[in-house]
Formats: sequence, C-alpha cells, structure tokens
Amino acid sequence: MKFNKTRNKVFGALFIIIVVMAFFTLPTGYYLEVPGTAEDTSQFVKVDGKHDKKKGNLLLTTVGIVSGTPYTLLKSLGNNFETIYSQQDLMGDESSEDYFKVQSYYMKSATNSAIQAAYSKADKPFTKKYLGVYVMDVMANSQFNKKLQVGDTITSINGYHFNNADQFIKYVKKQKKNAKVKIQFTRDGKKMTASGGLVKLADTKRFGLGITLTDNTEAKGNPPTKINAGNIGGPSAGLMFTLQVYSQITNKNLKAGRTIAGTGTISPDGTVGPIGGIEKKVYAASEEGATIFFAPNDPVTKEIKKYEPGYVNNYHLALRAAKKIHTKMKIVPVKNLNDAINYLEKTQSK
Repeated sequence: MKFNKTRNKVFGALFIIIVVMAFFTLPTGYYLEVPGTAEDTSQFVKVDGKHDKKKGNLLLTTVGIVSGTPYTLLKSLGNNFETIYSQQDLMGDESSEDYFKVQSYYMKSATNSAIQAAYSKADKPFTKKYLGVYVMDVMANSQFNKKLQVGDTITSINGYHFNNADQFIKYVKKQKKNAKVKIQFTRDGKKMTASGGLVKLADTKRFGLGITLTDNTEAKGNPPTKINAGNIGGPSAGLMFTLQVYSQITNKNLKAGRTIAGTGTISPDGTVGPIGGIEKKVYAASEEGATIFFAPNDPVTKEIKKYEPGYVNNYHLALRAAKKIHTKMKIVPVKNLNDAINYLEKTQSK
C-alpha cells in the first residue's frame, strides 16, 4: 500500500510538472504580434563602401512575431501592444517558411525602391533594371497553382514584356474571362513557362491569374549603394532606408545628433504608404529614445470607408499609441519623402 501511495504521488507530481510545462511552452497554433526593435539604418547601408558616421540615428522599426503559448496568450489579454492572430489570419494559406520568404522579397523590393527614391530626390544618376514581378502567393483555385511557386519571377505574358506590375495587371484585366494565357518566368535562375486560364478573384467581379505579386527590380546608383537588411523582412522600412541613403549621397546631416524613427513603405516616386502594426513600432521607437517618429499619413478615401467603415489611418493610430504610453516623442505625419526631409531640415537647430 505504501508503495502504491508513493507511486501515485510521483505520478501526480509528474502530471503537474507536465501541465505546467505545457502551459508555458506548448504551441497553440496562434501567434502574437508584439513590439519589435528599433534599428539604426546606418548599420545596413553602405554608400561607396562606407557606413554613415554622423552623430544621431535614423531608426527603422519592426514588430515581432512569436508563437503563442497558453501562458503568453493569457498574459497578452488587455495589453494594447500585443495582438493575437491565428496562423490563417497572419499567413493565409502560406506555410510559415513561405511567409517569411515572402517578407524577404518585400524587403528586397523596398530597398530597391528606396535607392530609386533617394537618388531621384538628390538628382544623382542611377540605373534601374526591371526583372519582372515576384510571385508572393498563389490562390488555391488558381490554374497556376502547383505550376508557380512563391519567389518565381514572371517576365512576360503571351510574349508581352512589361515594365512594372501595374502594366502586367492592366494586361491581364483586358483578357476575356475564358482566355488562356502563357507566362514566362524564372526560378532559381532557370527560364520556365506555364499555361492556364483565368479565375474569378475573391471579393471582386474581375478575373485574373489568382496570384499576389510585387515588383522585382534592381537599382544601382552612382556613387554605389548597398543595402543589406539581414533577417529583417517586409516593406515597411522603405522610408527610413530612403532617408539614410539620401543623407549619405548628398552628405546632408539630416540627423543633427538626433534619434529619429519612423516607418512606411516607399515608392520610387517618393510616395510613403501605410503599414501594419504601427502601434508596436511607436512603442519600440519610444523605448529606444527616439524624439521624432514619422508616420504615414495615408488618405482615407470613400472607397476605403465603404469596405472598412472603422478604418483609422497610420498617423492617427500612431498618435493614439503615443498617448497611451505617455511618450514625449513627436509624431510627424508624412505623405511623401519631401515631407520627411523638409521637417528634418527645418528642425535641425531646434
């Protein structure tokens, strides 16, 4: 009897240990989006082989994506700066491997756009080589499912060579819904072809290939610029990389000893676009001691309000976040690269 009691106590203790371990470590299939880091862009950018040594910082900001355990999910409840997502909400039908691969392609596209925007603003010479469109996702009902993969680059359709993603999309829009098309693409440096029909695109009346895409470009400037973002993915560092490149190729001291953070996509023409998770990025920037934070001031159109009545743009979300954490950091709205540069130049001596 004494042996059985001892054994039961041991099993009971082991069961409690297993439950506790599961509470703290067991994956749930959910993810947490949390404040990430604020990184000095100068460490990633080289102009003419040199990093920027001027005093101050231009910080890109990130969000962190972590696998949720019962403990971390419970702890996040009521936290304004941690958001729970299912894998479907966060990654769609992509595997986690494809999701992070896609983010790296978005970053490559962003850094090339940053170089173009910075050199254009500085009136410095650069060349742009258009490689095609990256395949970022393929719908399950697409006739190109299993034929195309994430990371393939489409170079032409029906022999038509395009100069940007918009031209490609417009060409596809002109096709009849029962049309068959032949696309040429590259995968791991190899040229390949695939044929298929169009499918109805979700939540629209249009027909298309059923893929998500972004531009694949290669921009080179004079003096030469290299941007290596390491493991950071996504398009949201575009604005801050542009400011870093611009300040180096013009030798303008935009930082003036200040710690400046921000976020936003960048187009080659300098337009700044909205991003996700801006509240977490405001938090990360404030923790790093930034005194200025650039937030995309994207227009809230009637069409946006129609499909998302409660939509709040990045700038106002950033203001809300700053108020919640009681930061003295100045939230500055920007619609384009000029807005950010003009603000930094006007406030250099303040």
